[in-house]
Amino acid sequence: MAVHAHPDDESSKGAATYAYYVHRGVDVMVVSCTSGERGSILNENLEARAWAERDIAGLRRVEMAAAQAAVGFEHRWLGYADSGLPDEGDPLPANAFASIPTHLSVRPLVALIREAKPHVLLTYDENGGYPHPDHIRCHDVSVLAYELAADESYAPELGAPWQVQKLYYDRIFSYQRMQSIYSLLVETDPESPLITSFTEMKRWMTEAPFLATTQIPAGEFFEARDQALLAHASQVSPDSSFFFWPNELQRKAWPFEDYQLVDSKLPAVERGDALESDFFEGIRDEADQAVEVPAP
Repeated sequence: MAVHAHPDDESSKGAATYAYYVHRGVDVMVVSCTSGERGSILNENLEARAWAERDIAGLRRVEMAAAQAAVGFEHRWLGYADSGLPDEGDPLPANAFASIPTHLSVRPLVALIREAKPHVLLTYDENGGYPHPDHIRCHDVSVLAYELAADESYAPELGAPWQVQKLYYDRIFSYQRMQSIYSLLVETDPESPLITSFTEMKRWMTEAPFLATTQIPAGEFFEARDQALLAHASQVSPDSSFFFWPNELQRKAWPFEDYQLVDSKLPAVERGDALESDFFEGIRDEADQAVEVPAP
C-alpha cells in the first residue's frame, strides 16, 4: 500500500515500482488522501482546459483513473479536501486535509489497512518529500495508521487489527541519482544539448546523505511510469522536467526506484553494504509462512 497526498503524486513517486510489482503478481494499492481540487493547471497546452477551469476536481478523478489503468494498481480515495499551498502565514482552508486533527483523519486509513491487509506501507518522510501541508499531513497520518492498525484496543469498529510488517519512505529523488545520470550522459554524449540544462536543473539539489536502504529494480517499467504521469495532463505536460532524460539513459545509469526502510517488525538482516532489492524480503504472512513473490 502506497499512501500519497494528491492524484499525480503516485505517478511521480513510485509508479515504476508499482508496475514492477503488479507484473510480478503482487496486489498493489495506491491511496490518495485528497482529490487535488485546489491544484493549479500546470500544463499550458491542456486540451481539456475548459473542463479544468470549470471542474478540476472531476477532471483529476478522470486523470487518476487513466493513471491507474496505465500501471494496473488498485486505487482508493481517502476522501479529504486538498489544502492547496497557502502563502506563508495564511490560514489553511476550512475542512482541508491538513487542517483536520490527525487523530480524526487517521481513522479512514486505519480502516483501509485493516481491510486490505498490506504487508508493506510506503509514504513520505516527515518533511513530506517537500513541505506541502498535505504531504506533511500524509506522512503524519500514514505513520500513525501504521501503528494504530495493529493496536487491538484502538477503534475495534474499524475492523480486526492488522500488523503491517514494513514501513518505507520514498527516496526516489536524490542528488546521487541525478549525478549518476548526468555522469553517464557526459561520458556517452559529451556534446549533448541536454548537459547545460541538466546542470542548471540539478542546482536545486545539493550533495546530501544517501538515505536509501532499498533499490527496487523497476527500470523495465519507466515507460509505464511516464504513461501514468502523462495521464495527469492538467499537472504534467509532455515537456516537463520529468521527461528530461531518455529512459534508456536512466536504465543504464540508475535502473531503480529508491526507498528507505524506517521500521520493520522482522528480524534484522545482515547485508553489509548491499542494499535490499525487494520489499518482501523476510515478510511472513498471517499463517507465518514466507510470502513468495514471483521473480520478474
